[in-house]
Amino acid sequence: MRQARGQAWRVALPIALGVAVTLCQVAIAFLVARILTTLLGFSSGGGWGDLAGAGVLMWVSAGLSAAQEMAQQSAGEHARARIRAALFARLMELGPADPRGVGEKATLLVDRVEALDGFFARWLPAMTLAVLSPALIVLIVWRADWVSAMVLTCLGLLVPVAMAVTGIGAARESRRQLDVLGRLAGRFVDRLRGLATLVQFNRAEDEARALGEAAEEFRWRTMRVLRVAFLSSAMLELLSAFTLGYLAWRHGALLTGRGPADPTLSLFCMLMVPAFFAPLRAFSAAYHEAMSARGAAADLAPLLEAPPEAGLLLEEVPRRVALVFNEVELRHPGAPAAALSRLTFAMNPGETLMLVGPSGAGKTSVLRLLMGFARPTGGRIAINGQDVTRLRPAELRRLSSYVGQRAHIFGGTLRENIALARPDASDAEVLRAAEAARVMAFAADLPRGLDTPVGEGGHGISGGQAQRVALARAFLRDAPLVLLDEPTASLDPSTEAEVMEAIARLCAGRTALIATHSAALLGLSGRVLELGERKLADVG
Repeated sequence: MRQARGQAWRVALPIALGVAVTLCQVAIAFLVARILTTLLGFSSGGGWGDLAGAGVLMWVSAGLSAAQEMAQQSAGEHARARIRAALFARLMELGPADPRGVGEKATLLVDRVEALDGFFARWLPAMTLAVLSPALIVLIVWRADWVSAMVLTCLGLLVPVAMAVTGIGAARESRRQLDVLGRLAGRFVDRLRGLATLVQFNRAEDEARALGEAAEEFRWRTMRVLRVAFLSSAMLELLSAFTLGYLAWRHGALLTGRGPADPTLSLFCMLMVPAFFAPLRAFSAAYHEAMSARGAAADLAPLLEAPPEAGLLLEEVPRRVALVFNEVELRHPGAPAAALSRLTFAMNPGETLMLVGPSGAGKTSVLRLLMGFARPTGGRIAINGQDVTRLRPAELRRLSSYVGQRAHIFGGTLRENIALARPDASDAEVLRAAEAARVMAFAADLPRGLDTPVGEGGHGISGGQAQRVALARAFLRDAPLVLLDEPTASLDPSTEAEVMEAIARLCAGRTALIATHSAALLGLSGRVLELGERKLADVG
């Protein structure tokens, strides 16, 4: 609802169009009643003018309905775009600090957000029109026959009761269905990424059976949601049929000669029953979408409504930084041991430090602390003498350029992939970064140079070339702090030598931390900090 208040006029437009459609239906019903009473011989008031007027109003009503549908669709698309952008920004802000898997994040961004469409596009207009349109019809029918108006009012009030009875169950089942879908999507993506490992250990068939069981559970949950939805639709149709039957019995004067004196008004009252229940039927259909949206919103709200990051902002990014770790500790919740324990070292501006040690010794944890994806649980980290915990985590990331073990290349051109580091950079700046990272050494031989398209994940270029594209991003970013995590781990010796040359140029004049196992890469610096079980050793 807070998101809806931000686009109130987009929701108000389909409501206004819906009221206009109701007025057209009232006028059409009255003209049709006049025509029918004339054809049945009860009066001579209806004629060709009424028939032409009804035809014109039908076209107008159809046009207004189409405009209402487009307005609702626009409201839903706009709301989903806003929510998805905010959610994506929040997930990017959390980065690796978010414990959700890739599949679960994709489900949040796609399925959970799509589940909100019915709330903005159909539920909000239907909820308002379910009050306005029936109330308008009751007031008009009251002038024709107050008893018919009372019947419409009493049976119309039973519709929300029926929806509430079935909606409680629908909301519960929809929430369970979305939970199962999230687990299924996450498991499928994770198993797909590890398919080679599953085949190697002969576990593919077992995982296929487990995925089949998860899919069967999702099918069963979906059928339960549909069963509850069909039950509520049946209750609405029962109320509508009872109302029409009662009014037909009451206005039997058309055939028997008893009851109201005006047969036109009698027919008009009966013809208004479908128009009276039409917005209630739309309300019923949208009610279950609203319940599904509430289930999705329960998962999105903790992310979208999280308080803004606390901390100070940088007036400007310093050109050079000095770094100090003083008795720094990092312990993850539920972990049996600390990731870092009393880590102490200092770096002068422009100095390069190698972090070495076995896997799990804490090398990546040091880099995560410096990027703001984790906060130290003890000790102090200072940049240029200032405690980094006073800064917003996003401000820490402004200070650094990061290159990981495997650079991700997005679908697009090489130029676009490099420009991700600084989208406002000029073509000349991108070219200089590409030359500094030795990207032009292979891009010059490509058909379109830097404008050559590559596939998602770097399809079309080698691992070493992808790593040089990542280094070009770091050159273009031109941050004073360089963080490298196993930048040559998956490269052959000849490619490693080329990448090392680019790394040496990147680190020159910048404060750089390089986590590595590579003996060749250790030659880039005279300082090595060894992490591990034994006492920390800062050796040259």
